[in-house]
Amino acid sequence: MTANSSVVPLAYQAWTTPAVPDWLNKGDNAWQMISATLVGLQSVPGLVILYGSIVKKKWAVNSAFMALYAFAAVVICWVTWAYKMSFGYKLLPFWGKAGPALGQNFLIKQAALPQTTHHFHNNTVETPEAMPFYPMASMVWFQCVFAAITLILLAGSVLGRMNIKAWMAFVPLWLTFSYTVGAFSLWGGGFLFHWGVMDYSGGYVIHLSSGIAGFTTAYWVGPRSTRDRERFPPNNVLLMLAGAGLLWMGWAGFNGGDPYTANIDSSMAVLNTNICAATSLLVWTCLDVIFFKKPSVIGAVQGMITGLVCITPGAGLVQGWAAIVMGILSGSVPWFTMMIVHKRSPILQKIDDTLGVFHTHAVAGLLGGMLTGLFAEPELCALFLPVTNSRGGVYGGSGGIQVLKQLAGGAFIIGWNLVVTSIICVVINFVIPLRMSEEQLLIGDDAVHGEEAYALWGDGETYDSTRHGYSDDNNRNNTSTGATQVV
Repeated sequence: MTANSSVVPLAYQAWTTPAVPDWLNKGDNAWQMISATLVGLQSVPGLVILYGSIVKKKWAVNSAFMALYAFAAVVICWVTWAYKMSFGYKLLPFWGKAGPALGQNFLIKQAALPQTTHHFHNNTVETPEAMPFYPMASMVWFQCVFAAITLILLAGSVLGRMNIKAWMAFVPLWLTFSYTVGAFSLWGGGFLFHWGVMDYSGGYVIHLSSGIAGFTTAYWVGPRSTRDRERFPPNNVLLMLAGAGLLWMGWAGFNGGDPYTANIDSSMAVLNTNICAATSLLVWTCLDVIFFKKPSVIGAVQGMITGLVCITPGAGLVQGWAAIVMGILSGSVPWFTMMIVHKRSPILQKIDDTLGVFHTHAVAGLLGGMLTGLFAEPELCALFLPVTNSRGGVYGGSGGIQVLKQLAGGAFIIGWNLVVTSIICVVINFVIPLRMSEEQLLIGDDAVHGEEAYALWGDGETYDSTRHGYSDDNNRNNTSTGATQVV
């Protein structure tokens, strides 16, 4: 019995084949690829479905395609130059050196983030370089789907009027000059990473940046048509819920994969994610019932999203009770900014943020970052963060300074995205109009793509002869080239 217990089962031995080196942990590699796939499913088909169904019928195809295009474009840009700008060797304190991640020698070696070695002030090593037990190919793909979903979230601010050709140019430019900066600064070994700013899984890198950049882009593109702003009913609420469900369940990979291993902190992150999302959804729904007398399905989805966003920067760093507190605040603070502040603010009223990405991602992301600085538990921090003895404000010690670090990190992401996104929009507008033509705005998908989502008339509306006109059997053979033309 003793002799047998010392024998490692064949399935766990290294070098059983050339494809199983001694540094490979099959469990970690499997979880990392599953996590990447879950995050990818959040975008395709998750947000493709959600965007295509939450908008007015005439914009269903365009909205879904903006998400699909962004995903494909990011994949190619990522492996060609952007991965190493985010996780490679340092060019500047906030930016890595560009380079391809395509060669066999690079992709099959053990994953490593070369700038993540953290030193004490006397230059001795405090935390060694991050070297997960799987190949670089798994790391490159995992980080790629995070970059892709960031662009897709940003698109939610400009649905229903941004020129698709301008969007095609915007995606690689924003990925290169904005996303890579946030990713390297906070995750890849940049100055915010080493300073100790906490962003467990993208509250700042993904959500705050997409919310601010989306809001900025919406300013430069301009608002939807007056008719669309006045009436913009979703064309399929049930399908919207299907997309939202994929988004929620996919968040297990979003937050659970960021320890880069299938460990106890990963489990904590997944549980906290669901606790906060459920709490936030319920709080948002209760507020809708209290103030508007009806529970809104779209409101429930917004509450779900704000909960998922809020917990993201601290998913594996806070305790379960803190996840509930964060859920209460993420279901109420963004609700207040969207339902109350937005309607009273001339600036927010002027800028047409189609899906309210500013509230659901920028506000919720910054809120989550600040609450992480407050509630981060020291023992959980030690499982994940490079800076030892990190803690949130409620735990005393250096916790008070942590809140200030979180505020400064958020300010950097906000400032960078405001400036860089504006420059990108202005440059693109010199070559390609950012906004669709008036004819395209009037007709929608048929004018932009020559395709429509459904072989039906109406924009998700109940038939009303006083608005839609009269149609009889004699008119069934009449040809129409656009949904709104039938109306």
